Amino acid sequence: MRSQTEQELDIAGLIIETLNLEDMQAAGIDPEDYLFGEGLGLDSIDALEIALAIKQKYGINIKSGDKENTQTF
Repeated sequence: MRSQTEQELDIAGLIIETLNLEDMQAAGIDPEDYLFGEGLGLDSIDALEIALAIKQKYGINIKSGDKENTQTF
């Protein structure tokens, strides 16, 4: 696993906080891993929660149904 940038650590921390992943640490999330499936194992409900948290914290709106969402996540 490569070292994370400050922004990647911030996003990883946001994911952990948003999804209450108490047994994980931001530094333990590889920025190259997939969030869904065999990566972190997240699901579509988790994606909605993460999108809302990103909107609240950063003001970035991730619209459902956007073709870029797969790449974004």
